[in-house]
Amino acid sequence: MAATKNQRSETAEYSVEDKLKALYELQTVDSAIDNIKRLRGELPLEVQDLEDEIAGLQTRLDNFEKEVKELQDTISNKENEIKESEMLIEKYKKQQNNVRNNREYEALSKEIEFQTLEIELRQKHIKEHNEKIEQLNKDIEESRKELDERQKDLNNKKEELDSIIAETKKDEENLNKRSEEIRQIVEPRLLNAYKRIRDNARNGLAVVTVERDACGGCFNKIPPQRQLDIRSRKKIIVCEYCGRILVDPELAEEVSEKTPTPQHGTEL
Repeated sequence: MAATKNQRSETAEYSVEDKLKALYELQTVDSAIDNIKRLRGELPLEVQDLEDEIAGLQTRLDNFEKEVKELQDTISNKENEIKESEMLIEKYKKQQNNVRNNREYEALSKEIEFQTLEIELRQKHIKEHNEKIEQLNKDIEESRKELDERQKDLNNKKEELDSIIAETKKDEENLNKRSEEIRQIVEPRLLNAYKRIRDNARNGLAVVTVERDACGGCFNKIPPQRQLDIRSRKKIIVCEYCGRILVDPELAEEVSEKTPTPQHGTEL
């Protein structure tokens, strides 16, 4: 708490001009960070979407292969059952040679007929299962091709994203560090206002210069007297149309001369 109070008391000693310069530099740095993120574009989302799609394809492929294995096991069981039925038929036929009466013979004949029907039914199931396996194998082949294509797409997207990240990593780290340093010296009230305006602005601009007698954010005209107030740097002035914080071009130039320019595609 003591450190926070000291920090706030130090912040209170800054002049309005110093505060405006700090806010404009913060905007400059944050805009540079935004530009780095724009360089990546939709790549992070595309990578995530491809990873999700690949996971879904892999799950579908695993399910197909699992179903094939289950069908193969079922076929194997059916084949064993057929062998058992054939053995029973042989057994019943031998028993028919030793029957004592027609009733026993008929009973054995019915058993033979029943086992014969069971064999036919199992053979029918085996045929159906083999047809299903054939279709599943086609589905597996198509899924593997699709999975390979998506994996290639993912590898290319990742390579592209990693290349951009590698090129901009140092700049982004430095910019984030500088952004945090500036935030530490901007009083909370102004920082909250900056964040709020920035969040509501499509281009992320919360602090803009006066350009050709107009707001650099919404391009509405600014009255001459208000421009004089802005150039005096005696108070924080916001655009009455868009709410952005306004600074004069000379102040912006002074800050820009002291702010290092990133090296990889983040020029402002």
